[in-house]
Order: sequence, then C-alpha cells, then structure tokens
Amino acid sequence: MVELEIDGKKVQTTKGTMLIEAARQAGIYIPHFCYHHKLTIAANCRMCLVDIEGQRKIMPACAMPVADGMVVHTNNEKAIKAQKVVMEFLLINHPLDCPICDQGGECQLQDLAVGYGWSGTRYIEEKRAVSAKEAGPLISMLEMTRCIHCTRCVRFGEEVGGIREYGMVARGEFEEIQTYLSTSVDSELSGNMIDICPVGALTSKPFRFAARTWELARRKSISPHDATGANMEMQVKNNKVLRVVALENEPVNECWLADRDRFSYEALNSDERLTQPMLKQGGAWQEVDWQTALEYVANGLAGIREQHGAGAIGALVSPHSTLEELFLMRQLIHGLGSQNIDYRLRNSQFVAHEGIRWLGSSIAALAELDSVLVIGGNLRKDHPLFAARIRRAVRDGGAQVAALTSQPMLDGPKAWAMPLAAFSVAEPGDWTRMLAEVAAAVAAEKGIAAPVDAPPSDASRALAQVILGGKRKAVLLGNAAVQHPAAESLLALAGWIAEYTSATVGNLTEAANTVGAQLVAAVPGTEGLNARQMLDGGLKAALLLHCEPGADTRGVPLTGCDMVVTLSPFKANLDISDVLLPVSPFSETSGTYINAEARVQSFHAVVGPLGATRPAWKVLRVLGDLMQIGAPAYQSSEEVRLDALGGADAEFVAQDRLDNRSDAAIDVSGQSVTLNPVGIYQLDGIVRRAPSLQLTTDGKAGAAW
Repeated sequence: MVELEIDGKKVQTTKGTMLIEAARQAGIYIPHFCYHHKLTIAANCRMCLVDIEGQRKIMPACAMPVADGMVVHTNNEKAIKAQKVVMEFLLINHPLDCPICDQGGECQLQDLAVGYGWSGTRYIEEKRAVSAKEAGPLISMLEMTRCIHCTRCVRFGEEVGGIREYGMVARGEFEEIQTYLSTSVDSELSGNMIDICPVGALTSKPFRFAARTWELARRKSISPHDATGANMEMQVKNNKVLRVVALENEPVNECWLADRDRFSYEALNSDERLTQPMLKQGGAWQEVDWQTALEYVANGLAGIREQHGAGAIGALVSPHSTLEELFLMRQLIHGLGSQNIDYRLRNSQFVAHEGIRWLGSSIAALAELDSVLVIGGNLRKDHPLFAARIRRAVRDGGAQVAALTSQPMLDGPKAWAMPLAAFSVAEPGDWTRMLAEVAAAVAAEKGIAAPVDAPPSDASRALAQVILGGKRKAVLLGNAAVQHPAAESLLALAGWIAEYTSATVGNLTEAANTVGAQLVAAVPGTEGLNARQMLDGGLKAALLLHCEPGADTRGVPLTGCDMVVTLSPFKANLDISDVLLPVSPFSETSGTYINAEARVQSFHAVVGPLGATRPAWKVLRVLGDLMQIGAPAYQSSEEVRLDALGGADAEFVAQDRLDNRSDAAIDVSGQSVTLNPVGIYQLDGIVRRAPSLQLTTDGKAGAAW
C-alpha cells in the first residue's frame, strides 16, 4: 500500500494506482474528459492538471502513478489556473449550440465550463467547423464540430469492442474523428460510445431530439435478451420509454450494454403492439373485451380436453419470459392434466436432466481466465458482454482462446473481435468427432485413456494445447452446441476435457431466463411432448407465451392444432392463431430473470400498460381460475416469485441445483446437421421489431437468413 496526501487528506491505495483514481476513492473530484476508468490512459485533454509538491510543472492526474509521501493539491491557485487555461483552449472552437444539443443537461464540458470557464473569450479568429459524418442507424455524427478529441470512442472500440472502427485523421486544426474508409460502425457494443462521449459529438440517432434529459424519469430494469442479465436505466416521458442507458453493476455488465439491450426499446412503442384481445371470427380478426376472450379460451381448452384428452393441450414458452410467467404457465398446463410444456424452442435434442445447466462460474471470472475453449456459435454475436470480458482477459492477461465452429474464419480475429490462438472450422455434423479428437489429444498429453477412440488431427491438437495451458480455464458450449442434435455428446466430451485439464465447463445459455426456465421445470414430464413433437403436430390446442413458431423455432412451423392461443405484446402469429391476448413486455410488468451465472434479478414495470395490455402472470392466474385448476390466488408477482423459488428469496440459485454434467453415451458417428444461424437482432420478438437494429449490418444479415 502507498500513503499520500491529497488536498490535506491522507489517502491509502495500492501501488500503481493513478492519482485521479486515488482521489476518486477518497471522494475528491478532479475534472477530466479523456480519462475513463475502463479504458487505457490517453492524457490528451489535460483537464486533470494538478499541483504536486516537488514537481516543477503541473501534472496530469490521470497519467501520474501515486508514490509514497506524495503531496497533491487539486484546487489550489496553481492547479485551478492551469485547469481554466485548458478549458479556454477546449472552448476556442466549440460551437455555441447548447440550446439545441442533445447532450444538454448531461454534458461534462457544459458542467465543467461553469466551474472553470471564463465569462468571455479572448479568441477572435474564425471558429473551425467539421463536416457531418454518417456512421449507421444507431450513432449520430452530424455535429462533430463539438468533438474535443478525447479519443474515448477510439479507445473503446479497440479495447472493449475489439475492433478499431473510429480513428483520428489529419493533424493540428484539421484533426478529426471519423470512421475508417467512411464505413458504418458495426460493433454490437457501439452504443456505449454514446455514453462515454463527454460532449454532444456522438449522440443516439433513435433518441435524437426526442426529449431533454431533465424531462425524463429514470427507472431501473433488467435486459430481457441474452443471458447476461444486464442492468439498465430506462428513461421515460409521457408513459413511453424514450432511451435506455447502462446502469453500472460491476459483477454483471460493468458499465456497458449491448446494442440490442440499448436500442430494442423502439419495439415497445411500435405500431405492431397488440393493445386489445382479439378473436378470429370467419377468418377475420375482431377486437373483444378480456372477459369474452378468456372465456373463449377456457371453453375451447375444456372442449379439446374432453374430446381429445389433456395430452392434446400444450404450451410453447419463450425462455425470454419472466420466472413468474413460466411458473404459472407450467402450473396451468399441469392443472389441466397435461405435461406438455417446453422452453427449448430451438433445440434439436431433448434429454431430461436433473441439474440446471449454467455458465459454470461467475460472469466476472471470465475476465480472469487464462485459457478458453468455445464450442459452437459465435461468442461475439451470441453473447457480446461475455465476449467483452474474455477479450479483456486476452488483452490484459494474455489469455488464449480456441474455438470449434462451423462459420468461416478467414478473418478470424475480426469475426470474434479478438485474437484466436487456435480455431477449427467443421460442419456441425463433425463437431462430436472433432471434440473427441481434442479429448484424445488431451488424453495423450496426460497419459490416460481417451473417452472415445478418435486419432487427433493437427487442428484438434492445436485446440487441445490451448485448454491444456494456463491455470484458470473454461470449456464453454455456445448456443449452437446446446441446440445441436448431439448436444449431450458434446456436453459429455466437454465435461471430460474440463475434468482432465482442471477447467470449468459451462453452458453459455441462450436467453435472459434459460436458467429460470430450468429452475421452474418448464419442460415436459415423463409422458409429455417436447417442443419439436408439439410443433410437428402433437397438439390439438397450443398456448404460445412470447413464442413465434418459425422465427423462434429455427424455421419449424406449428402444425396440426385446432386452437392456438398467443400471449404476446405484439400482433404475432396472425396466420395460425385463433386468439390473441395482449400481455405486457418486460417494461410494463414486474418480474424476475435468472442469468447465466444463476443470479436472481427482479425488476418493476417502468411504464403503465399500453391499451388493454395486462401482465402475463395475471392473465395466466385468471385463466387458471376459469379452468378451476385450484392454484393459489396470487395478488402480486412477488408472491409468485417466492413460490417459484421454493420460498427462498435468494440472490443466487443454490449451488447444489446447478450441474453441467452429462452421463449420456458419447456418439461420434456423425450425421448431416443443419443449424440455421440466428442473427444477433433476430433473437426474440422485441429485437426483431426494433427498426434501428434491423437497419444495421447485422440486422440486415439476420433478416436475410
């Protein structure tokens, strides 16, 4: 530890800490623009100049490591004079357009100009101007004259996003930030550049001119998309979500958001929202009241149960549904006498297992790994914030990453936005054989028997060498591996490799509540039908909760039903449904998601219901009452959550319930496998209806698939 004095206050901190961070830890603010605690140090804005006793010159606090006995003055006459001079230079060319700037009210330059700016200017020359830039549908670069060249966006792209999409061109007064070759910014984390820009140079294009920051109410929520469970602040005006920004939670999402978490809110206000219950009469849709719709559903289900038996009724539920919704849907299906319920909409293999499949470690631990073997999928596109953690492990800790994938890797480092120590491209049908070869290579290195006789190739040996190295290791199964027809064989092989290399084995888990769906057993019973069997005509009546057959089932349609009831916030499944029930999206209901590390996170509604929309947990409870299934009369989602969690309101799912092992027999015979890739902006019904996300390069590519 190092002890120093800052503004007369004794401060203790670790050796190597920069002065600006030591001051922050002591509650002392030093003005700055270019410094960001998650980025490397640039020291180019000079706003953080401080007076250090014994130093002839004033020094930038962001680039000055602490030293034992150091005495620092951040607000004496010498420091403040230097800071005011820097502010004068920063404002020389800055436009006087604060009244129309979207950053107004949350602009660092505006705030610090009040404390350190002059009341007038000595600069009488003509101000410079920078031409507007086009960077795609998410980031507005129309006012780049405001840029103060802090280079936060440049460093973020290279260090966190993994691709340097912004750069500084020219010199002197002609210096400016722009994209390379005037291309769009395609990073799946690009929206974070808007957050870290200290001025109004980079702003949100979808939010542009929508509201002033002081007009917005700020409410906490949890992302409903991938398995990170990113914490968000949803900003609301006139009962509409107008902007979403990151809410810092270091163990979960740090201070970042993926673009689909940030911009998917557009769908919440879209014309595709379903606001009134609807029945299909004579092939035409008619709006009805809730009583009529629910009685129609109850009577229809009762008739089908009487005519075909309870086994003809089933539910396909999205793993993006809340814990409460999944629990009550399972309760309803079981109350009707059926065991047909499944959340595994995109899976190809359906094997019952007792343990809950999860990440295998904390999310934060991903940044501390030395070796990673990823099987199936594209880590960067499937789990952007997990990829950012592993990217940091590669950049800061020298971690090695290996990948077994079916996607061409001609531009491997760019495809994953990180250097890959080894990668093997194979058809999905060959994955089990390839992984068996990796296991054989590990066995040869350890001098033990391999689980399967599979002579290793050079490619499999390269993958094995990566996972054999280092101390902290992980074998991770991506979305494509979990949804593979031989998913259990892949997991069994991954578990064997992990066991004999002292690694953890983890399931990256596809959706916001994949772990929660397993916890409440939203899977078929011993006599029940799995998702594929239900889709292929095994039902006469289907309840679809946030599920859109086709888009959510890898193109497989729902067939053979006499009655289909869709519970969705959107006008979905119009061609196959008989009833549409408008249920709340995550922004209009309270609920719970359990992320990949088994962290339980609850949230409240941030806006009121749109039209006649109602929370799905309430709809399912009332439907259960009408069907007389004898379930508890829950009065709040909190009561449902406690029942779903077994009465224990814990922060994490109990460790004894988490288990990534597979006892399945390993089959490496290979088969013809087609896994249609799911685009990053096609994952669920909300992102599919977000216009700006669909205009991105990834959005267009996903829609093409």
